[in-house]
Amino acid sequence: MRIGELSKRTGVSPRSLRYYEEQGLLTSSRSDAGQRHYSDAAVQRVSLIRQLFDAGMSSRVITTVLPCVDIPGDLDVAEETFTAMMRERYRIDTDIAHLIEARDALDVLIKANSRHRAELSTTAEPVAHSA
Repeated sequence: MRIGELSKRTGVSPRSLRYYEEQGLLTSSRSDAGQRHYSDAAVQRVSLIRQLFDAGMSSRVITTVLPCVDIPGDLDVAEETFTAMMRERYRIDTDIAHLIEARDALDVLIKANSRHRAELSTTAEPVAHSA
C-alpha cells in the first residue's frame, strides 16, 4: 500500500510516517517512480509505534525496543529491550513524582489565595466602578 493508504488505515499523517522511516522505526520499499510502498504488516507496526510514543517514549528508545518484536527469540535483544523499558518506567515514575510535588506546591498557593480572597471579601469595601 502507498503512504496515503497507510495514513488512512492508521490515522497517522504521511509526515509522521516519513519521520518513522527516517528514525528507522518503519521500512518501505520504493517503486521505480520513488513512491513508498508498505506491507500490510505496517499497519500493526505503526499502531505499536503510536502506543510506544503515547507511553512517552522517544524515537531513540523505541528504536531499542522494536528489535524485541522483530527478533522475538533472541535473548540478548530481549534483555536490551527489558533494560530500555525499565529505564523508561523509572523516567516516567520520576516525572510523576515531580508533577506530584508541583501539584502539592500549587495546592499550598491555592489554599493561601483562598484565605486571602476570603479575608478581602469580608473586610474590603465595595469598589465603585465607573460606567
